[in-house]
Amino acid sequence: MTLETHPLGQTGLEVSRLGLGTVKFGRNQEVRYPNSFVLPSDQEIIDLLELAHSLGINLLDTAPAYGSSEQRIGRLLSNRADWVICTKVGEEFLHGKSFFDFSADHVHYSIERSLHNLNTDYLDIVLIHSDGNDMHILESTGCLNALLSLKRQGVVRAVGMSTKTVEGGMKAAEIGDVVMVTYNPSSKEDHTVIDLTMELEKGVFVKKVLNSGHDCIGAETNSTNNLRFALDHQGVTSVIVGTINANHLKANATVVKSLEV
Repeated sequence: MTLETHPLGQTGLEVSRLGLGTVKFGRNQEVRYPNSFVLPSDQEIIDLLELAHSLGINLLDTAPAYGSSEQRIGRLLSNRADWVICTKVGEEFLHGKSFFDFSADHVHYSIERSLHNLNTDYLDIVLIHSDGNDMHILESTGCLNALLSLKRQGVVRAVGMSTKTVEGGMKAAEIGDVVMVTYNPSSKEDHTVIDLTMELEKGVFVKKVLNSGHDCIGAETNSTNNLRFALDHQGVTSVIVGTINANHLKANATVVKSLEV
């Protein structure tokens, strides 16, 4: 079984319809999952990445706010050219707490750090990691212009925003390449954002498709239904599901593959 890849809007990138979220690679504090967990060993991460690759998954989602996730990916990932890596700017996680900085200076600092941490000389996708004030970030900080400048320089191939409001999602769709939205059966508000991105031929990533794990506790049917719900929406490019469980990864890939037939 190998997942197909699909165009990510007009970016020229091709991504699998299932992406691997990597919060759990590097952070287990102040997270909203239903169960606590221990960070995986290096070998466990290597094994999971190899499994993902074998399943046809080529999309990895990370962020500076995910603790040591970027560093571990940069150290443990092989065949960098086979992967499309999405990271973020704006949110930091230090001493067990998040804080935000959307200044242009911080964007440049964050990008240089991500390049170093991920052991790469280019970033495929960089999203603004919103604190909830989407419109203020896009219109009244230096964050967006700094990212667009880095895109023109070729350091970043595609830019966008991981949004928290419908208004912010609509704006991000108009000015960026990719929007990451929350979309699941209990959170449908961003369907209008997805519709707009489809009209504009932009890329859409769905986060929290399993409601941060709350919709799949002891219920495989819920996982299947939620994945199907998101991917049945024509405008969705990929769903990002975070896991450090090989069986969950294979099960999710099986569902996504069944939707490609």
